[in-house]
Amino acid sequence: MAELIPINIVIGDRTYRIKTAPADEESIRSTLKTINEKIVEFKTQFAGKDMQDYVAMVMIWYATQVKADDNPALEKEVEEALKKIEGQLDKVK
Repeated sequence: MAELIPINIVIGDRTYRIKTAPADEESIRSTLKTINEKIVEFKTQFAGKDMQDYVAMVMIWYATQVKADDNPALEKEVEEALKKIEGQLDKVK
């Protein structure tokens, strides 16, 4: 198994430190860019919510997009990533 490298990621206005395979870093950063752009978009559409609401809306949007693509392998990967993110968010509470 390849050695994992630590990277800092930002979702919304929070920074998280995660470990990932070097080959996955670009994909993670690309996904984060999409997520953060959607957060900004939802903030303009739904004023008055808090950041956790926006993050939840984007995660639901993202998961729905993956299902629409009907790619079982990618769907499982995203589901696992969402569970990890949810676990990290639960630790912060």
